[in-house]
Amino acid sequence: MTVVSTKEFNTHQEKYFDLAKNNEQVFIQGGDCMFIVSRANESTGKYKEPDADLRRAIPMEQVRDSVIAYIRKKHAKEV
Repeated sequence: MTVVSTKEFNTHQEKYFDLAKNNEQVFIQGGDCMFIVSRANESTGKYKEPDADLRRAIPMEQVRDSVIAYIRKKHAKEV
């Protein structure tokens, strides 16, 4: 499983599509959305199920709130 930003994906699309062709799941993180590039199961046409790493992921809102709180805490100490 590979996780990349939208900028990284746009810059190196061929690389990530090749990874997907070789059965590597590629997750594209952009804002509060995540997109998955994955090869469909050839026998059923269905996509792979999310693995344990994706289930452990935290929502972007939680990341944003944590970063804002951290910045405010650091800035408050400097003032």
